[in-house]
Amino acid sequence: MVSATDTPRRDRVEDDLKAAPTAPRAQAGRGRRPRIGFPLTARILAINVMALGVLVAGFFYLDQMQRDLMDDRLDALAREATLLAAALGESAVGTTSPSEAGLGPADAASLIYRLNLPVDTRALLFNADGTLAVDSWRLPMAPVQTTELPPPEEGRGVLGRAADAAYDWITARLPPRTTVPLYIEPLNPQAPDFPKVLSALQGTAGRAMHRTQDARLVAVVSAPIQPFRRVQGALLLVADANDVLESVRNARFTILQAFSIALGITILLSLYFAGTITRPVRRLARAAERVRAGGGRKVAIPDFTSRNDEIGRLSGALRDMTEALWVRMDAIERFVADVAHEVKNPLSSVLTAVDTARRVDDEEKRAKLLALVGEDVKRLDRLLSQIADASKIDTELFRARLEPVDLGAMLATLAEMHSAAASMSEAPAAIRVEVEGEGPFVVLGVEDRLAQVLQNLVSNARSFSPPGGTITLGLRRDGAAVMVSVHDDGPGVPPGMEEAIFRRFYTDRPEGEPFGAHSGLGLSISRQIAEAHGGQLSCVNRRDGAGAIVGASFRLELPAADSVRPTDSG
Repeated sequence: MVSATDTPRRDRVEDDLKAAPTAPRAQAGRGRRPRIGFPLTARILAINVMALGVLVAGFFYLDQMQRDLMDDRLDALAREATLLAAALGESAVGTTSPSEAGLGPADAASLIYRLNLPVDTRALLFNADGTLAVDSWRLPMAPVQTTELPPPEEGRGVLGRAADAAYDWITARLPPRTTVPLYIEPLNPQAPDFPKVLSALQGTAGRAMHRTQDARLVAVVSAPIQPFRRVQGALLLVADANDVLESVRNARFTILQAFSIALGITILLSLYFAGTITRPVRRLARAAERVRAGGGRKVAIPDFTSRNDEIGRLSGALRDMTEALWVRMDAIERFVADVAHEVKNPLSSVLTAVDTARRVDDEEKRAKLLALVGEDVKRLDRLLSQIADASKIDTELFRARLEPVDLGAMLATLAEMHSAAASMSEAPAAIRVEVEGEGPFVVLGVEDRLAQVLQNLVSNARSFSPPGGTITLGLRRDGAAVMVSVHDDGPGVPPGMEEAIFRRFYTDRPEGEPFGAHSGLGLSISRQIAEAHGGQLSCVNRRDGAGAIVGASFRLELPAADSVRPTDSG
């Protein structure tokens, strides 16, 4: 027994053949490949380095550390000025009476000398009228002022000089966050030359950071001298604070060193990370280009599925896609060859009959030949129509929206329809529906196509069932699958041909049936529809206790609707 119901099959063949590029076009398209702009490796590297650079640039720009060091330096100098002003008020101001109080320059100079101020700190003592009374750097016993020279450039080395140059270049282009006024040393200092001294003569201490013309930092602090709550003078301390800049510079150099190490590690890790992405992608792209260029089956898509990540999934998808492409190409070639073979037979018959009819004078024989031509043309038209219909199934099922389909209701309707049609035939085969279990028997699919499968199976069973035979439609639930079976009492399938009957154009019809009445596409289309729904269709022979064939049994297995997971769109 063999299937041979007149029903459709695949369409994508014609569409794929029309859309397939010719070799010259494929060659021409190779030159239009999009050019790569900014490489992925460079993008990953730029993002990682940029994040690190922003952090370091923020440290340079937000100079909170420098301000804190300046404040600490001014606080320390202010405490020193307050203590010195108090000592001067007690020891260097006349105390016979508040009205006779005044600064004693000699005593003040002696006291300042005994306090042994740091070499880089200068003390200026002003009278209440703003005149200079004592200058610690102009005392006869004052220590010699020295300025520390920078280390020779040769000792820094190439890297040291390069680091200094880079630091100076960076800091010179950063906008200033702390405004430091210029400090100008007058030849003959007077109170009006120092705003902070004027404030101290009014009883208010002052403090500020200044910069000299040679870009050094100095701290300036003033304090009033008022032993009897009456200002008798003002003390001004000017101390070198360039150690603040040196501390900031050293801290920034430490940050730069850490940044250099972190930058090197970041670059290495970025290159490694980018390499794990870009290298496999480049290999996959080159392999895909070779396939597109016509490399054939010799081109192997690299296998990265062991990575268990997105690259592995991409590799697996490309390998599966390429394999599916070649399977489809093989199927198209076989399909075209089968179609050509099936079409060639009726065409040959038509040509032979037409050629014979031209040479026959007998009208009766000519009429028979023309009738034969008509039958062959009808057969050819039916065959081409069914081939065209069959070729649309793939595209239709791909685009169709799957809906819940109740196979129990469908079988009941189908049995009723065939029973009604059988009542008009002589010795019809009875149709019986057997349902096991309570279900549900709902699957996701295209209702018309699933009905086509069942219709094909029932029609096939009827054509092989003997008069008075029975066709049994079984329905049951097997775990996550819904099982439909179609049993008949016919001669069964020739042993060893259980799979061959699903091939295209395979026909083995009952005796007495007109030749060419069936295309041999019915069971092939049925299996195609079943597989498109994630199921399968198979056939076995039914046997009795003695092992004799008593009929054929087709089994359709489809996944139940409640077992199908939603498609992952991510």
